[in-house]
Amino acid sequence: MRSALFSAENLEKESQQPGMRLQNSKMLKIELNGEAMARVGSMVAYQGQVQFQALGSGGIGKYLKQRLTGEGVPLMKVSGHGDVFLADFAKDVHIIDLEPGDALSINGSSVLAFDSTLTYEIKMVSGMGFASSGLFNCVFTGHGRIAITTDGAPVVLNVDAPTYVDPQAAVCWSASLQTGYHRADQLGLGTLIGRTTGEAFTMSFAGQGFVVVQPSEERPGRHGGNQQQEQGGLLGGLLQ
Repeated sequence: MRSALFSAENLEKESQQPGMRLQNSKMLKIELNGEAMARVGSMVAYQGQVQFQALGSGGIGKYLKQRLTGEGVPLMKVSGHGDVFLADFAKDVHIIDLEPGDALSINGSSVLAFDSTLTYEIKMVSGMGFASSGLFNCVFTGHGRIAITTDGAPVVLNVDAPTYVDPQAAVCWSASLQTGYHRADQLGLGTLIGRTTGEAFTMSFAGQGFVVVQPSEERPGRHGGNQQQEQGGLLGGLLQ
């Protein structure tokens, strides 16, 4: 049988070391020897002896999730030995290596998977009233890899001057940055930003660090009911 489909670029990528790697720009491969965390519904294929366990919810996480993000999309624990392939609606996948002392603040809807050696803490973004969405972000620390998604090729902005980003386009940023929210009309933008999402606010960053911005605003209802609920806040489904 012959076809360009069977070219080397489409064949499974093999490695001698367990862990995360890109199968291609749209798909993550985890060569599993232990456990990892992944977004529920992101598994597209697996080989070997692999178990999937949805994580329960409780405490303040459950309250905030119900208050801000509806049902959202929970995380699952993936454990065992084998190969697991993950994707999220053909979004671009990027792998970030965190070293001890690093801290990455991330929009929860952009998290695809991460090593179980990493920890995350829910934090409130300052400068916005509690009645609005997008109040919380997640700060990852520890030593390990995290896979994130962007809707298109992102730009990494070096923050060395006051920087403003549509909240729906902000993917992740240096946790050391000072963040806040400003009404669009305060910046003279009025209704010119958030043309697809109706955002009345823009997110501000100050200090020294970086912000990763995707070239697309996450539109409510884009991928169906659960996705619409997931995008109600910056944490997305990570509050489960």
